Amino acid sequence: MHDAYEPVPILEKLPLQIDCLAAWDDWLLVGTKPGHLLLYRIKKDAGTNRFEVTLEKSNKNFSKKIQQVLSAVSLPSFVSENNIHVHDLLTFQQITVVSKARGATLFACDLQQSSSGEAKLRMCVAVKRKIQLYYWKDREFHELQGDFAAPDIPKSMAWCENSICVGFKRDYYLIRMDGRGSVKELFPTGKQLEPLVAPLADGKVAVGQDDLTVVLNEEGVCTQKCALNWTDIPVAMEHQPPYIIAVLSRYVEIRTLEPRLLVQSVELQRPRFITSAGSNVVYVASNHFVWRLVPISIASQIRQLLQDKQFELALQLAKMKDDSDADKRQQIHHIQNLFAFNLFCQKRFDDSMQVFAKLGTDPTHVIGLYPDLLPSDYRKQLHYPNPLPVLSGAELEKAHLALIDYLTQKRSHLVKQLNDSDPFTTSPLMEGTPTIKSRKKLLQIIDTTLLKCYLHTNVALVSPLLRLENNHCHIEESEYVLKKAHKYSELIILYEKKGLHQKALQVLLDQSTKANSPLKGHERTVQYLQRLGVENLGIIFEFSPWVLKICPEDGLKIFTEDLTEVETLPRDKVLNFLKEGFQELAIPYLEHIIHLWDETRPEFHNVLIQLYLEKVQGLMKVYLNSLPEGVPAVAAGKEAGELGEYRSKLLSFLEVSSSYEPERLISDFPFDGLLEERALLLGRMGKHEQALFIYVHILKDTRMAEEYCHGHYDPSTNGNKDVYLSLLRMYLSPPDVHFLGPIKMELCEPQANLQAALKVLQLHHSKLNTTKAINLLPANTQIQEIQVFLESVLEEKAGRKRFDQVLKSLLQAEFLRVQEEHIFHQQVKCVITDEKTCRVCKKKIGNRLHTFVCSERHKTTDITE
Repeated sequence: MHDAYEPVPILEKLPLQIDCLAAWDDWLLVGTKPGHLLLYRIKKDAGTNRFEVTLEKSNKNFSKKIQQVLSAVSLPSFVSENNIHVHDLLTFQQITVVSKARGATLFACDLQQSSSGEAKLRMCVAVKRKIQLYYWKDREFHELQGDFAAPDIPKSMAWCENSICVGFKRDYYLIRMDGRGSVKELFPTGKQLEPLVAPLADGKVAVGQDDLTVVLNEEGVCTQKCALNWTDIPVAMEHQPPYIIAVLSRYVEIRTLEPRLLVQSVELQRPRFITSAGSNVVYVASNHFVWRLVPISIASQIRQLLQDKQFELALQLAKMKDDSDADKRQQIHHIQNLFAFNLFCQKRFDDSMQVFAKLGTDPTHVIGLYPDLLPSDYRKQLHYPNPLPVLSGAELEKAHLALIDYLTQKRSHLVKQLNDSDPFTTSPLMEGTPTIKSRKKLLQIIDTTLLKCYLHTNVALVSPLLRLENNHCHIEESEYVLKKAHKYSELIILYEKKGLHQKALQVLLDQSTKANSPLKGHERTVQYLQRLGVENLGIIFEFSPWVLKICPEDGLKIFTEDLTEVETLPRDKVLNFLKEGFQELAIPYLEHIIHLWDETRPEFHNVLIQLYLEKVQGLMKVYLNSLPEGVPAVAAGKEAGELGEYRSKLLSFLEVSSSYEPERLISDFPFDGLLEERALLLGRMGKHEQALFIYVHILKDTRMAEEYCHGHYDPSTNGNKDVYLSLLRMYLSPPDVHFLGPIKMELCEPQANLQAALKVLQLHHSKLNTTKAINLLPANTQIQEIQVFLESVLEEKAGRKRFDQVLKSLLQAEFLRVQEEHIFHQQVKCVITDEKTCRVCKKKIGNRLHTFVCSERHKTTDITE
């Protein structure tokens, strides 16, 4: 409690019993039981709480007591002699009497100010069980609308916007001014003798029910969560924001609606009436005394409220001060900061954070309310109004959750403004405390604090925070707390996002051998290296060897995974790296980039052939040495084990690949073995006779020779159109044994094979030049064999001629059919006018352009009906 008002006597021991009173400006009207109306002028002495009271007028012309008096728009209205009288304020001269209101027992006025400044006065009058409505115009009261029937005789009433709240003996009702006079029953009056309805400054009404008071709007809905609870039953009430003043049986009680507080109890001798002459002018009267409640200065009240930690009420009073706008804003901001701090001390963390967010308080000052979230050096610079509460356990977790919501909101706002050129400012919680001037630095503190809070409340949120592209976590501080919490997976994410790849990979290496670590093994290292890309190639070469050693297959995925970062690595450098330290992985790497990534550069194809060759040569020696004497070697590529596997790959690649350079590679192949491979190289070089020599006279495999010719024959290419002729020559006129060069193998002199040659003539006569083929045949060839060859050639030529003749006839017939159809369509006459409608778009043809466009669009020329 604090002192809001000081009672000062105005009238003491008045000989006439007071029955009602009203006030405006410096004037006080007192209505008495004998029917006297007294007008006093009240002037306040400057600088003191003394008042000069002068009786300006007295009217004794009323034959009955004055039941009610009310002043509005400089006009006092009275209920006397059961009627409404309107008098001039200064002369007391009667202006008018509301004749229809004879029998009136109660009235209430409502003064409305329009936007243009014009005043509008409405009045409701209770006449027995009826309520009459009037408005003031041209010095008369006129009927506003028809009378309303009331369920009982009104005892108390007040305007509430476009409704009237009426208190009867037992119940309260709300009458709507909607033209129909809708009536809504509210609730019983309670045990009190008289109902109490008092208008409030914001257009609502306060309604009493015993020692409780509720606030209603024009719909009759209660606007407060809880009723106002008085220490006794009020008999009268006046609203002086932020206070509501009630007259009780032995004293005057002052309370606030929001927050609900008992502010002050003023003991007076049997108070009965209360009235107001405007803001901060309140009179209270008993039967023979009148007091004025003089408000204590707002500054004094605020000081007392701050000491009592009643910040909400202090804020309301600060907004009512007459200071300059700048001073008022500064004081309000200071009180709000104290209020937010007090909410935190009361452990209302969510409410506290909401107030701090609205105030724009420096987030570091808010973070400083929590233990161990700020660096100790910076934390020592912060000051607070009172000692901070000690938080632990569930309370600390709840506080952290509220801080997370606050910081997330602040972070979102800061990120949007990060690139703004406008100056950045925050307000301190306590004047004189340093604040952060840089958005980036503040974001760094916020993100680091969020990281710490997540570690205390929800570890699952740490990774998403660290993965943010605009994550501003302080590296050293974050590194410390993550290591302390043994959150190595999250530490890896921090390093990765900050570009500290070597630190991340070192942690992965250290953790890979720890049994209980979530990073045990090499999988995370492989994944990390795969994402580094070409700009970190040196780091990849630095940290991949340990994986390649313990698991070559998984290690190779560092360079072969189907990721853009992996596929764009410089393949020549990767190949050299593998050849230097991991020779056995060079072949699978080359196979991957050639077969799966479609690598076509000759150097890679050449290297793969060379590596295959090295493997095959090494294995071949072992294989040949292991053969028993007299047992021939199996066909190329059919050998058992690795030799068969690699030789098959070599043969297949030499045959399939079109990117290697045979001229450079052939010198690597030996003359005493791997003849099948040499034949393929010779064929790729266009040296068909040498290749066929190997198949026919060294390998003695006519099937392979014919397959070779089938694969290379191309009638449109000069080098390949006579390949079967070369085979025929190889059978009929074999060259010298040294035709291939210095072969170290022991070979017999090549022998002609006439039967094989005749078979070629028989099977492939269509692919041979007839003249050249006959010239190759030896002179002793039998005429019958030559005759068979020539018959086959002539038969094939005749068949071709017959086919061409049939085709010519068919094409001629088709030509004649098309010509006939063309002539038929040319005979059809089609007249197109402007009135014709397009069958496609349903519009009139109009012009030729439309016809063309429509035909093109719908792929048709049939556009008319």
